[in-house]
Amino acid sequence: MATSHDFTELALTLPPELIEPCIGLLSGLGIEYFQEEENRLLAYLPDSAWSEEKEREIRRTLATAFGSAPACTVSHLADRNWNAEWEAHLQPIEVSDRILIVQKQRDSRPGPGRIVIEINPKMSFGTGYHASTRLMLRQLERLDLREKRIVDIGTGTGVLAIACRKLGNRHEITAFDNNDWAVENARENVRENGAENIRVERLDAEEDLDTVLKGGHDLILANINRNVIGRILPAVQALAPGASVLLSGVMIYDEPWLNKLLEKLSFTASATLYEDEWLSCLVEPSS
Repeated sequence: MATSHDFTELALTLPPELIEPCIGLLSGLGIEYFQEEENRLLAYLPDSAWSEEKEREIRRTLATAFGSAPACTVSHLADRNWNAEWEAHLQPIEVSDRILIVQKQRDSRPGPGRIVIEINPKMSFGTGYHASTRLMLRQLERLDLREKRIVDIGTGTGVLAIACRKLGNRHEITAFDNNDWAVENARENVRENGAENIRVERLDAEEDLDTVLKGGHDLILANINRNVIGRILPAVQALAPGASVLLSGVMIYDEPWLNKLLEKLSFTASATLYEDEWLSCLVEPSS
């Protein structure tokens, strides 16, 4: 059965300093697709997830956080070539001195020793344009991934799983998302990058985690949001007690909440990186 690619677009007028906090709040409400413009944030969610109650929840959350809800225009976007929409503004992304993300068929001349990841994002999260994705990639390049058994939760474009393979991982990588379009997109990006032995599945981070982690894993990637992280970390502790967790999608003002959660679960934050309003944390089981 064909998947509908109809979306609801929220166009929010915001001062630049509120765009990142707004992304964090909307991410916590289950919205994953964003496009940042000057003084404006475009947020997208599938039509199937939109309702009057969802709109009230969004406006109420933003009004509580900012004192009043920002001006917001809601539009229906019928199925179209989303990849062409993204092509209009995507440029190569210098994640670090080592990692470069480029769009397929865009002219790029990486220097020697550079790891190049080709991503056609469609509307999947994880283009490298968002700070949380860049932070995850910078964390990964600091780790010895060769013998790690890796799970990528909420894979989006598949960029993190692909990076793990290009950074030398030798085992099968399991990557999953609960969005049909993200799964389709991740599989396409895996093929285009020649990243072998990455299994991309349509699964849910909460409902299917016990099945995924049965095989035993060493490193769990979770570039998602605060709410989901808060719900899955206890499950990870129970299902994969020896595994490390590399997470992002948490804003810097939520760091005290994260530290309290880690302490409660006997995890230790061994490495934390920051960019803009976001953080990424490598979490290890306490010895």
